[in-house]
This record gives sequence, structure tokens and C-alpha cells, in this order.
Amino acid sequence: MKRIIVLLAIAAMIAVSAVPGFAGDKEVKLAYVEWDCSVATTNVAKAVLQERLGYEVEILPVAASAMWQAVASGDVDAMVSAWLPITHSDYYKRFDKDVENVGYNVKGAKLGWAVPTYVDVDSIADLNKYADKFDDEVIGIDPGAGIMRVSENALEEYNLDKFELIEGSGATMTAALKNAIKNKEWIIVTAWTPHWMFGKWDLKYLKDPKKVLGEEEHIDNIVRKDLKNDMPEVYNFLKNFKWKSAKQLQTVMAWNQEDGADRYENAVRFIKENKEQVDGWLSK
Repeated sequence: MKRIIVLLAIAAMIAVSAVPGFAGDKEVKLAYVEWDCSVATTNVAKAVLQERLGYEVEILPVAASAMWQAVASGDVDAMVSAWLPITHSDYYKRFDKDVENVGYNVKGAKLGWAVPTYVDVDSIADLNKYADKFDDEVIGIDPGAGIMRVSENALEEYNLDKFELIEGSGATMTAALKNAIKNKEWIIVTAWTPHWMFGKWDLKYLKDPKKVLGEEEHIDNIVRKDLKNDMPEVYNFLKNFKWKSAKQLQTVMAWNQEDGADRYENAVRFIKENKEQVDGWLSK
């Protein structure tokens, strides 16, 4: 109940501050979730809209459910963080009549549970045998994330009654992972690709023979109804906006992990270094 109240409060905050765009407006609102991939992609979208097209862009960090609600209600113009067809399937079914999916921005996305490569376990099905070595925990992220929902299902499907799924955030999850690797300890984390942690540490996904955590996905751009009529230039960009690969996205994500990094300045750096690609995003 507390979580529902918090989500409603977030949605209400967006509704109060947000005004849908109309023809001629030069203001754009984008919702996103504080996941590293979402942060990087949203800031690049913001940089293109501001630096190349001259819009004033506000980006709003919210929970996944509030993000979908905000686009569906028209309180924000778009998001670039829809994990489909599996992770956000419930949200898409609920709001598909009130939003428009204009295409993917990256393919090859994946959810799973990851462990350091020195951990001598390869499958989720074998975890109960080693529960004590993992302190009976799977380290998760924010409770509204799709990966937390499917992780709860995995605990049930694999009868992992010795384990508890620990709520937190992307930052607390990677901090726990960093500390465990430093001390050569066993740890399981909820993981996804693209993510910078796979470039920083030697990790492996645990096999998921029942495919409870899903298979390969894509991350899509979702816009509010009527954006095409109200803001055709913005709509055209979001329809064309695609990374060349998950690896390219992970490069920007890695920049954002450097000491003193500025997410927006890194996005500006990317669009300057990839002018031809950005020109393609802006073509008719």
C-alpha cells in the first residue's frame, strides 16, 4: 500500500508540473527511470533536441509505472525506456491504446541474474545448494522495475525458498557487486544488458532453463498520442532515434561512470563525435 501511495504521489507531481505540448511549442518533456541505460539514452535524446533542434527539454526521473502513466496521460511527451516485449508487457497492455510505439532504439537487450565468473555455479536451477554462500540473497533494484517482478517469479518457479530478493536501486546493486568482487565473495545480482558493469567486471549470466526471466528484448521509444500532429519534428526524431548497437550505448554508459562525469555533457560529446549518425536521426 505504501508503494502504491508513493507511485501515485509521483504521478501527481508530474501531472501538476507538466503541460502537454501543442503545435509551435519548443518545450519537450521526457520521462525516464534511473537505470543507467535509460539515463544515457534519455540524455542523448535531450541533447539532440536541444543542441540540434533548439527545444527546451525537461527530463523527469520516475518509477517505471509512473513513466508509462505519464506518457499515456499526455503529461509528458515521450520516453525512450520501454523494455519489450516481456519486461514492460503489463504496462504496454494497459496503456497501448493511449500511447504510440514509434520503434526500438536498441536491440539485444536482456534480463537475467548475474554472478562474478569466479562463482562456481552456472544455473539458477542449482542455487538452492549454495544458498549460504550467497547469504540467502539475490540483490535487486527498485521495486517498480520489471526485472524485480520476473525475479519474484523465478524464486517461485525454481523453488528457491531459501532466498530473499533484496530491494534497492541500480546504484546500491552495483555497489554491493563492487564490494563482493573486491573481497572475492559470492553474490547474485539482478542484471540486464546493456549495462556498463559487464565492461567493468568479469560477469556471467546464470542459465535460466525455464526462461522465467525472458529472452532477448528491445528497448523502444514510446510517445503520447497526437505528438505527430503537435510536434512533427520531435516525432520524426524519436521515430528515427536508434543506437547502432548495445555496445555503442554501453560506451556512453561507461563515460557516465567516470569520476566527476556529467551525463548531459557526455551526451553532447556523443552527438558531436557521431554527427553523421545524428544527421540520420533528423532526416525525414
